Amino acid sequence: MTTSITSCSISHMTTIEKTKRQRITLFLIPSIVKHAKAQAIVEDSSLTDLMEKALINYLPSETVIKKIKLETK
Repeated sequence: MTTSITSCSISHMTTIEKTKRQRITLFLIPSIVKHAKAQAIVEDSSLTDLMEKALINYLPSETVIKKIKLETK
């Protein structure tokens, strides 16, 4: 039996980190998108920044995933 551990953590955003973004595609309910766009305008920020901030606030500061691989004989 082999165990591998993967750890993901959210570090504080810096200007350098913001330039290293990954493009993703999401399918959301149109009313949520409309609400998010309106909030981004209110906050004078981009939709990307708003969604990034929401995810950072929602996600735990660290996630650990343990994967156990059973060895066969």
